[in-house]
Amino acid sequence: MQLYPNRKRQRGVAAVEAALLLPILMLLLFGMIDAARALQANIIMTNIGREGANLVARSNTDLDTGSQDLIFALMSSAPPLDVNNQAMVYITRVMGVASNGATRSVVLDQYRWDDAARALGVRKSGYRPVSKVYNCGSWSATTAKCTAFTSSNRPTVAVMSGKLDDGEVVYVVETFYRYDMLFSGFASGSLSLQDFGPDLYSFTVF
Repeated sequence: MQLYPNRKRQRGVAAVEAALLLPILMLLLFGMIDAARALQANIIMTNIGREGANLVARSNTDLDTGSQDLIFALMSSAPPLDVNNQAMVYITRVMGVASNGATRSVVLDQYRWDDAARALGVRKSGYRPVSKVYNCGSWSATTAKCTAFTSSNRPTVAVMSGKLDDGEVVYVVETFYRYDMLFSGFASGSLSLQDFGPDLYSFTVF
């Protein structure tokens, strides 16, 4: 006499259900791992931007000679991220200029990570995302400074426009990170992993 006639059938149904659910569970797991990695990278780069803005505003650093040392110090605190190959920093000095009763923001100067002495930044990675404050088209090879405008013809930008007093100067530090997903573009039928890249971005005004 068979006491449990449906036990084998139940085990078979459970195996089929597990086989059907496993891809969905694995997709959720990989998505959570990628989300955690992206969040970690974004927090690190945001903190670098905040620290950079604080340093450059308070230290009175001559950026023509000291921008790369400052950026190098910031990037040295960025592990476990591969900043030497996948990161970029822009430092932009912006000033308020009053005219006709309104204040606009103009770029005084802009620097990017292009360390000639250490062969880092653009020289190593080739990673050059466009600054969202001002898209410079020409850079000095020695100072990593934007040379696309003159002191008498400074570009107007949207950052802090109308919020700066005449002559007030702020520093904007932008950080970019080229985030590589573990399973970029993965899709299966109607299921797909969220894309967190390719560029994580943050900016800080100080």
